Amino acid sequence: MQNTVFIQNLKCGGCATSIINSLSTLQGINNVKVDNETDSVAFDSETPEQLELVKTTLEKLGYPAITDPNTLLLKAKSFVSCAIGRVDNMVK
Repeated sequence: MQNTVFIQNLKCGGCATSIINSLSTLQGINNVKVDNETDSVAFDSETPEQLELVKTTLEKLGYPAITDPNTLLLKAKSFVSCAIGRVDNMVK
């Protein structure tokens, strides 16, 4: 089943790389795509319950769903995730 989550704090390709790398490790989650223009993450899942797992994982990275609170801590986490993604892009 195809899903899309609209998120907060998405800034650049570094953010996208961190999101793709993290979500791609989740069992049953495939074809992860991040759209920086629409602040969205699209992915395929095997079960409806995996949508919540993806939302939780995104929040832990600092990218809460658009309907969830966006605390200062989450904003800070997104900067760290972004930096990690930028480094990963440089290594590739």
